[in-house]
Amino acid sequence: MKEFFKVTDLKSVLEYSSAFPRVETEDIPLDESFGRILAVSIDADVDLPDFMRSTMDGYAVRASATFGASEANPAYLTIKGAVPMGESPGFSIGSGEAATISTGGMLPEGADSVVMIEHTEAIDRTTIEVYRSVAPGQHILEKGEDIPKGAVLVPDGKRLRPQETGLLAAFGTKTATVYKKPVVGIISTGDEIVSIHKTPAPGEIRDLNMYTLSGLVRKAGAVPVPFGIVRDDFDDLFKTCTTALAQTDMVLISGGSSVGTRDFTIDVLSALPESDIFVHGISISPGKPTILAKSRDLAIWGLPGQVTSTMVVFEIVVKPFIEHISGLSQINEKNFKLSARLSRNIASAQGRTEFIRVRLNHKDGILWADPILGKSGLINTMVNADGLIEIGLNTEGLDKGTEVEVIPL
Repeated sequence: MKEFFKVTDLKSVLEYSSAFPRVETEDIPLDESFGRILAVSIDADVDLPDFMRSTMDGYAVRASATFGASEANPAYLTIKGAVPMGESPGFSIGSGEAATISTGGMLPEGADSVVMIEHTEAIDRTTIEVYRSVAPGQHILEKGEDIPKGAVLVPDGKRLRPQETGLLAAFGTKTATVYKKPVVGIISTGDEIVSIHKTPAPGEIRDLNMYTLSGLVRKAGAVPVPFGIVRDDFDDLFKTCTTALAQTDMVLISGGSSVGTRDFTIDVLSALPESDIFVHGISISPGKPTILAKSRDLAIWGLPGQVTSTMVVFEIVVKPFIEHISGLSQINEKNFKLSARLSRNIASAQGRTEFIRVRLNHKDGILWADPILGKSGLINTMVNADGLIEIGLNTEGLDKGTEVEVIPL
């Protein structure tokens, strides 16, 4: 009989991520970079903006010429000219002078502020009245006020959002060096598992895990590659794992991670080239019989066969490993959690970290987390869940009304 696994605490498991290298990099066009993770930080080679520009429609002026201006005592300014959009003005502003300017226009030399057009009135073609004073720098952007030359535009390890790609476009960045998307192999195991195209016989179940894991892998920013269903046979599983390792950056095996006479996963992983079993059992619920192994430089996971356990383990444990090899910096990536109140008492055993599925509801201006209780094989508990709450290793449950952090699903 096989020796029962010895569990590892969650914090220690997550620390193993540093044992795995990041994927390679590639250069891609900026318009294809959304959602990708930057591998080389990009600095500003010029100031943004690189000239003083107006943020309002109005008149470029010297602020000192408007001091004390009011409706009862307006300042009278002479219009020197108009600033053409997209061009450098060919004149300067002196004391008591103004220039017509539109939002985004370049301030003429000598001007240090803009009076909003709403606070002026034209007397004739060459003279305006100003009814409100402005301070130096008002209604303008100084040179380099948005981004100064030499500043880091986007740090490496940052996932590019539309705002980052827009910023890079402002500096004329045509390509970005990003990490390649990790390729993650998915293997389903078990004599009882059949394709979704087959009607299960008594004792058989369709392969749910292949599809749930593929979706989770995509959501994590990686590329899933299914390697099919493997029966409970050492040679077949070894061959499939070897093939998957040669074509991917990480391998997920669902089923075969618990102790049993027909579960060959741990034996197969031990037999792989340059293998090391880091973890066989994690002190979490659900998902205790999870395996983490390494073959050469690649991570291989033995995940529980129950679909809900597999999904929780992926979210809490596997996803951080995918993010690590993807090049994502946890410093630059903020994982937001929602604050809610627990709607009922929840019991928990000490010695393990427990993750409870919850549904979120607003009531009387308060966000409540309603626990969804059910056995680990019930996929509807995940379908109906909005998130997970964590009950700590040394906590004997939580009381109704307790403030909890919800990990969104």
